[in-house]
Amino acid sequence: MLLENMIMALHAIRANKMRSLLTMLGIIIGIGSVISIVSIGDTMRALVSDVYKNIGMTLAYVYVWPQDDEGMRDSDYFNLDEIERIREVFGDELSYIDSAPMVDAEAIYGRNKVKYMFEGIDYNFPDVNKINIIYGRNLNEGDIKDRKKNMVLEAKGAERLFGTENAVGKTFRTTIYNETDDYNVVGVYRLEQTPLEAMMAGMNSNQQEAGYIPYTILTWPNDYIYNLRVYAKEGTDMTEFSQRFSAYIAKIKDRNLEDITFYSAADEMKGNDAMMSGLSGAVGGIAAISLLVGGIGIMNIMLVSVTERTREIGIRKALGAKTADVMIQFLTESAILSAVGGLIGVAIGAGLVILGGSVLQLDVVVKPQIVFIAVGFSALVGVFFGIYPASKAANADPIEALRYE
Repeated sequence: MLLENMIMALHAIRANKMRSLLTMLGIIIGIGSVISIVSIGDTMRALVSDVYKNIGMTLAYVYVWPQDDEGMRDSDYFNLDEIERIREVFGDELSYIDSAPMVDAEAIYGRNKVKYMFEGIDYNFPDVNKINIIYGRNLNEGDIKDRKKNMVLEAKGAERLFGTENAVGKTFRTTIYNETDDYNVVGVYRLEQTPLEAMMAGMNSNQQEAGYIPYTILTWPNDYIYNLRVYAKEGTDMTEFSQRFSAYIAKIKDRNLEDITFYSAADEMKGNDAMMSGLSGAVGGIAAISLLVGGIGIMNIMLVSVTERTREIGIRKALGAKTADVMIQFLTESAILSAVGGLIGVAIGAGLVILGGSVLQLDVVVKPQIVFIAVGFSALVGVFFGIYPASKAANADPIEALRYE
């Protein structure tokens, strides 16, 4: 019986192709919008997740932020001796620690001037954040301890400054903290970016080039360090670790625990993920309103169909068709009409997302469960809005229906 009703419904839809297409338009737009928005949201969440994975999920920044009116004291700042002491106390629990310094500077070589953002690092930074060296070497322990004016530059910036990627052994002049000096290039690395990072970099027309410098140079001359960059051992429970680490910092700084800020990449990722998920859901919900419009359109056309086929309904009931049979017939037609619109909407929505991903060279995320839910929901919309027209058809008086012209 169900198969027969489906065949009859498909015949009815094919008999009025243009009207059926226009009826499905609301469902197509609604489902297409929902699929597109949810897929874009999932894709962006995946890209952001990749960024944090590259940075390191055990990364955290720690600093003293007084909650009272006293303000910062000189003792609230860190120094190199304290960094060494923290490294000894936490031992194998720490994969890396430094002061996370950065400085804007202009590199000068001959007539070439290039703006740079130099990041201060310790010699073992590549252990937690890969540096893809293509020429020369990374900074070593001697560079850090002796505050040597050695640098590792990114390949694109090296080419802009020196006219060649292989700039190992070359020297340029720059000013850091009001001190102008010559710096040596000991290595060149290739920057590995996620698609999101590459896209954002491409949108920044005033982008600075990147380079690494011994972090001890950027703490000179007073070695006042505002915050710490910490990488806990991979697999560490960051919630538990943050409590113990913050308690230790509060102890050595003679501060209350609430005066210590411990902000991890995992915390930031959770916040961003929740925000993007909520935004995607809200926008998807707004787009889903068009499904209501599509459902009303289906109800309208089914009422027209019932009126046009009044005589057919009368003949079927006169030949013994039950009220339930007629109702199921029209509900089936309404559900198929809506489901076909949903399938078309899924194809259009997913197709646009995939096309956009290929143009932007992004790996898009289209979850199969979302597709199934969308098609199933569109069919339910058709059933819901088809109940009244189907009920009207099923309850038609066969004698009156046979008299209908």
